[in-house]
Amino acid sequence: MVNYSSLAITALVALAASGANAFTPSTTTSSSVTTPTTFRNTETSLNAMPPMIIGPMIRKMKEEKAKAKMPMATADEALNEAPGLRVGENVWKWPPVWPYDPQFFMRKEEIAVPKAPQLDSLAGMMSGMPQQPVVPEEPEVEVLDQVKYWSEDKADVRTEIDAEAIEKLKSHYAFYLRDGMSILELGAAENSYLPDDLKPSRHIGVGLSTKLMGENPALTDTMVVDLNDVVEEQFVNSEELRGLASEPFDAIIMANTIDFLTSPREVFRTAWELLKPGGVMIVPFASKDAYTDTFGRAQTKMWQDMNNDQHLWVCGSFFQFSAGDGWEGLKGFDISPEGAGDDDGPLASLMNRNKPMNMYVCQATKGFMDDSIDEENPEKSFSSKMWMLPTMEDRDKKLVAPRLVRAYEAASTQEEKTAVVEHITALPKVYEGLIKMDQFAFTFNMQAQLAVDLVADPDFVGNDEQIRSLKQGLGLLKPTPEFWLPVGQKTAAMNPDEKINLLAHVVPRFGSGDPEQEKALQNFATGLTPTFDVIKSKCPDLKDADVQLVGTELLAAEVLKPGRSTKSEFAMWLAAMTVEEIDAVLTKRKSYKQKSDAELEDMRKKRAKRQAEIEATRKAMEEQIEKARTERTMAFNPRSGKMELIPKKDDEDEKKN
Repeated sequence: MVNYSSLAITALVALAASGANAFTPSTTTSSSVTTPTTFRNTETSLNAMPPMIIGPMIRKMKEEKAKAKMPMATADEALNEAPGLRVGENVWKWPPVWPYDPQFFMRKEEIAVPKAPQLDSLAGMMSGMPQQPVVPEEPEVEVLDQVKYWSEDKADVRTEIDAEAIEKLKSHYAFYLRDGMSILELGAAENSYLPDDLKPSRHIGVGLSTKLMGENPALTDTMVVDLNDVVEEQFVNSEELRGLASEPFDAIIMANTIDFLTSPREVFRTAWELLKPGGVMIVPFASKDAYTDTFGRAQTKMWQDMNNDQHLWVCGSFFQFSAGDGWEGLKGFDISPEGAGDDDGPLASLMNRNKPMNMYVCQATKGFMDDSIDEENPEKSFSSKMWMLPTMEDRDKKLVAPRLVRAYEAASTQEEKTAVVEHITALPKVYEGLIKMDQFAFTFNMQAQLAVDLVADPDFVGNDEQIRSLKQGLGLLKPTPEFWLPVGQKTAAMNPDEKINLLAHVVPRFGSGDPEQEKALQNFATGLTPTFDVIKSKCPDLKDADVQLVGTELLAAEVLKPGRSTKSEFAMWLAAMTVEEIDAVLTKRKSYKQKSDAELEDMRKKRAKRQAEIEATRKAMEEQIEKARTERTMAFNPRSGKMELIPKKDDEDEKKN
């Protein structure tokens, strides 16, 4: 998998944000303001800096802040949302793979700083002999015991949030939560900040401080779970928590918790599983330095290194890289109280003194996974079935989906169609091997094609022997001398695309437990040389790659599966083939790729057409709402489910003035 250094990650997130005109880069080190050299070693208080320097600097910083905080959402988009909408659902942009280095979510005190290698000694240097650097041992770091930290050290320490910020958060919750809803709260403590008059059907709190959760009057039940104890790339490691999926929730809230998550993707994946389709996950968080003095030791490097705007962007990425399109309507809000401190740079402690703290929210709703394949839009159905698959990056899923559709539509029997759908769950096992091929000339498209060819075979179930055989065929494990070694040597001239096809033919034949199938595999391996010799004798002008392509194709068709042809029968049939028949096999075989490429291109065009139609429909709805606002008419409000009077545009303008 692709990883970047923490420095590169900061740059990437800032660049992505800046490319979308979203957020400013971290102001921890300002690049737009240079303090004159003569003042660098003087006092750093505001009073020590001349007005001629500090005045323009503050003014410029405020101008940049104001520009950065311009909402990236249309007025029509904000019409049906809570106040403070900052980032609309069509603005977010993401890299194709999870972009964060593991240290990004570690605590700074847990990141070991290696010492530089040193020579043995001065005496050794003077000996005239070449010296080898002494590599120091990795420095030991103290890993925070999170359970002890929250359940004992901070068992009765409350999260102090300004009254103004609390009211803003309550108001935001009131817009999306309704009486009778079931609510799950992750990171629960002494206060849930729900509206005073809200009456949920149940409200379960999940946290580590039983004392603080016991003081929370909103909770109907509690559960002690360490959200940072996870099964990598899958879910939170708690059967009790995951068991709640039997009665999924209408809403999940997780306030002031993301700054402590060391495995956020797994937490968000778990939340997706625990929500009802259409349910909302709301993730509020306060200013960067809101309670650093109280809980700073438990905050991750991400939280401490990035500014408030970048926190919003990174939180959005947790939704994207946990379930992809399984989250819908992703939005970001700035619900900070009037007059809240808006500086999170080096002067934050001075600039924000005696001001209310900022409050932000990132939220999305769970999409509806198709139970069956929609024949009108099968790509959407296959995509939804891969939302929660581990190991695969979003990039891989987007490459696999259209190929699954092609395999599904090309299937000639219902059994083959069913195999394509049911074997999707084997894709992560396949990709455990394929991701190791990133360093070789094995493109992502090739990986996607091989994965789909495998799962489309009714005999492929992803058992251990099949996966081991796949890795041997790819060269990731030592090849067996009786099969993969001779097969690899004797098909060396074939191009990569054809080798992918060969792997897709061979790998599903392993792991069957059928003696006849085992015999067929050996007949295939031992039959390569005599088959190639016969073809070469009949068609001496054929290139080695074409000889091997035709030979493996014929053997795969007649020998690889039991019950078709015995070795002697195949030899007699091959000896009787004419040059014209061999050429016809080669031509037909080569046409498969051309046909496949054409079908994929046609699917891409259809996908683009669907996207254009969706965009046209959205634009027409926006125009309808705009017309309704101008003429004071009724329009359907999808959030309330009712026809409502749309405020006249002139009336809104008068209110603003």
